[in-house]
Amino acid sequence: MSVVVMKFGGTSVEDPAAIERTAGIVAGRAAAGKQPVVVVSAMSKVTDQLLRAADEAARGNREAAIGISGGLRERHKTAAAALLRKKDGEVQQFIEEHFNQLDEILRGLAAILELTPRISDLIVSFGERLSSRIIAEAFVARGLDAAHVDAREVILTDSQYQKATPIDAQIEKRAEEKLRPLVNAGRVPVMGGFIGANEAGITTTLGRGGSDFTGALVGGALNAETIEIWTDVNGIMTTDPRICPDALRVKVISFEEAAELAYFGAKVLHPATILPAVRKNIPVAVLNSRNPSNEGTRIVSLAPHCKSPFKSIAVKKRLSIIDVVASRMLMTHGYLKEIFTIFDKHQCAVDMVSTSEVSVSLTVDSNEKLPLIAADLSELADVKYEGRKALVCLVGEDIRGQNGIAAQVFNAIRHVNVRMISQGASEINMSFMIDEDDAEEAIRSLHATFFNEPDPAIFDVAARK
Repeated sequence: MSVVVMKFGGTSVEDPAAIERTAGIVAGRAAAGKQPVVVVSAMSKVTDQLLRAADEAARGNREAAIGISGGLRERHKTAAAALLRKKDGEVQQFIEEHFNQLDEILRGLAAILELTPRISDLIVSFGERLSSRIIAEAFVARGLDAAHVDAREVILTDSQYQKATPIDAQIEKRAEEKLRPLVNAGRVPVMGGFIGANEAGITTTLGRGGSDFTGALVGGALNAETIEIWTDVNGIMTTDPRICPDALRVKVISFEEAAELAYFGAKVLHPATILPAVRKNIPVAVLNSRNPSNEGTRIVSLAPHCKSPFKSIAVKKRLSIIDVVASRMLMTHGYLKEIFTIFDKHQCAVDMVSTSEVSVSLTVDSNEKLPLIAADLSELADVKYEGRKALVCLVGEDIRGQNGIAAQVFNAIRHVNVRMISQGASEINMSFMIDEDDAEEAIRSLHATFFNEPDPAIFDVAARK
């Protein structure tokens, strides 16, 4: 029987009605002869509320933190009661015990007034720990032979709290020990995404959006036939439909193109999702749990040729440009290494780099580390930085091989001031930096130019009619 790993996001499990739909989707896969393995996020907005509770406790606002926890307790108890009816006694006890534990942690945090990354990971893990158990029991109540699995027993990571790195070899070993027997018995394992544990058994997380990553890690470990990412949109779109209402669904796209879009701002996928699938050449499907009949987007190793120059346009906002200028850079070596050593020291990723004889411009996420980074860089050169920038990324196949494509792009946004340009570093990506306030207008202009006559083999043109 073919294993299909099905990851359901927060909006797909946000309330009893959504969980009912999810159960129906999983049952449909099982009825079609597939062997589902299910990964779920916390219920929608729960992670945000857990973080808020942690923040309130760390500031000494114990009652506010316990109040947030109390609201979440009632939400989970109410959902379980609606889904399980009279068979929920054990689950209600599970919920009570976990929220009692959470409240103890919050009280302790309010006493020490220091929210460490390790404590933060422990607090936010409650979302997936609770949702996965409730959903597993809801599946059982609907005739699915489901079994709850604590993700921390499968997803082994290092100890980089809040953004832990998975240990692939150990995950494969544990998946064979914890998941494979259930799969072979025809049962449906249900586990939380986003969370893991280090070798000492201490809870870690994979970073925000990490449930997608969990799904891909499990899919790779079990050599799944397909990894399905269930969300609340019909798949990868030509751009954000909130900016361009006429955006089209992309039917099929390559691993490389999807990874670029994910990294440069497309919200449908977590940037790391593609990596385990690429290593094992496992197709990924992005599907809509609110519209399960839609074909979604299929991500494959080699996508068919597209007559249109681009597949999609992504935007990444809240960026800053750092300009580093030093005349001593002229005719010297090792200068760039010194610059990037500083970014490495502060664990700050760089999105784009542009250099001239005596200057380097870099783009980074705007964060509280910028003044510290600038201070270290100022020991090498003159430094200035400015925020509220946006990176616009156009992704398509063989962009470098298309004559005149750059002229078409910049003619479409000739009314917008462009601060930095990157073309040539990748065959499938053309990127540029502009002011954040100009981003949506630039995307609308580009979309109107390049998706006026879309290739029906690649895009869902019928949906536009």
